[in-house]
Amino acid sequence: MLQNLETVAVEAKAWPFEQARNLLAHVLKKRLADGDRSQAATLIAAGKTDQALEQFEALRRPVILETGYGPSGLPHMGTFGEVARTTMVRNAFRALTGDYWPTRLIAFSDDMDGLRKVPEGIPNPDMLAEDLHKPLTVVRDPFGTHDSFGAHNNARLRAFLDGFGFEYEFLSSTEQYRSGRFDQALLTLLDRFDAVQAIMLPTLGPERRETYSPFLPVSPATGHVLQVPTLSRDVTAGTITFDDPGAGTTTLPVTGGHVKLQWKPDWAMRWTALDVDYEMSGKDLIESVRESSKVCRALGGTPPEGFNYELFLDVEGRKISKSKGNGLTMEQWLRYGTPESLSWYMFQSPKSAKSLHFNVIPRAIDDYLAAIEAYKTQEPAKQIDNAVWSIHSGAPPTHTSPVSFALLLNLVGVANASNKAQLWAYFARYLPEATPETEPLLDQLMERALNYYEDFVKPTKSYRLPNEQERTALLDLAERLKALPEGTTDGELIQGEVYAVGKAHGFEPLRGWFGALYEVLLGASQGPRFGSFAAIYGLGQTVALIESGANGELAG
Repeated sequence: MLQNLETVAVEAKAWPFEQARNLLAHVLKKRLADGDRSQAATLIAAGKTDQALEQFEALRRPVILETGYGPSGLPHMGTFGEVARTTMVRNAFRALTGDYWPTRLIAFSDDMDGLRKVPEGIPNPDMLAEDLHKPLTVVRDPFGTHDSFGAHNNARLRAFLDGFGFEYEFLSSTEQYRSGRFDQALLTLLDRFDAVQAIMLPTLGPERRETYSPFLPVSPATGHVLQVPTLSRDVTAGTITFDDPGAGTTTLPVTGGHVKLQWKPDWAMRWTALDVDYEMSGKDLIESVRESSKVCRALGGTPPEGFNYELFLDVEGRKISKSKGNGLTMEQWLRYGTPESLSWYMFQSPKSAKSLHFNVIPRAIDDYLAAIEAYKTQEPAKQIDNAVWSIHSGAPPTHTSPVSFALLLNLVGVANASNKAQLWAYFARYLPEATPETEPLLDQLMERALNYYEDFVKPTKSYRLPNEQERTALLDLAERLKALPEGTTDGELIQGEVYAVGKAHGFEPLRGWFGALYEVLLGASQGPRFGSFAAIYGLGQTVALIESGANGELAG
């Protein structure tokens, strides 16, 4: 752990620390009077969080960060991104304020929503069709493994989050409504019904305004979550009256799980009831955040701090849509890349639109590996701004992979490898002490490199013939490598010969020489550090490869 962590965190420039400082200001403003707030901020900025907490009892209440999940479908890339990024802010807040200020991360499931349509690709769709409009925790489980469809998807969510090692508390909307946790906030909304309507109605179309109510009663007759007008309300009794299509005029209490709220008032009510301090959301929800914040204030709550992240784009720059299937799923990323590389990608510029496609994975893996190496020699102020600090909660690994993913991809292609055993055979000479047990990340990257090469690289390989200058240089390089001591595995020594040949044959700039190596020998426009590649592939095999390329045999 860094020395003087709180002091360094105050000056950190990485976005999680910017968010953490905003969160700190929000919490101080929310919990303290003006004079106390200034004094507390001074103590915390000086790294004296313990003194601030001792002096101001109001600060001791846990800081609540929340993420939301709609369990009508399975967890996806957006679910991961939101929890990962919120965790990064939480880690930064802990670093900023020390270990004395408790934090909680709530993963909230909106599982009391009514099932509006039958999801595609789900078994037993007829059964789901029969249960349409019922709360997700009442809809029967089409997989036959849990008490309800909501419970099934909640279990998948928790397994998903647990698989990545996230630290969180799971809360079910259904359980919170039924347990009475939300009762007081619901009664407050009933009392301030007109104020909430005044906020929501201007945001709706004329027809919707005629029937809109923030309360969605659960029909005692059909079990459906009803979108019906509230005909009357009794604040003293805590009830609403509405027209139930299945039973006529009906009166229900707004407490105890008999109703739920429309999602924007629901979001606001949840912020109030759970005392949420921080929640981020996508750029597409900016207006929803604004409206829900107004409702939250109308309920007497304080809207949480947060920020809006940009949405991902496909390879053609279009917004990703689950219905169009133009995105990248979690399963697909993890077939080709590591969880850490995905966290790395989520860390980068969250307020900028980025492509989320297969072609970003190799770069993300190697950038992550490079950041780990850079972290080792950085001063504390640089370490805390390094993405790997946020990814690994301030304790990144000291060892990763001895070679890049790009190198492995090229090794797979040149060696025509189809399994990890073939790749490990090359490393037996280059890293004789390495095994899958001693180099677990390398072993994982081999598996992913085999997958990625087969699915994306192999179909696009395109070798070209060398021109006369390149052919002469390639043959010269082959002769120089033959002159090196037999069994040489010194990548730097080999790289030195590659540079010397490029200079001797007049390549200016030298990247033209390296481009020729990649295009003629590897069938790609880019490649790994050639010396390291040759050291692993073996001098003899590399010389044979170079001679084949020089003679035009690879492009045939």
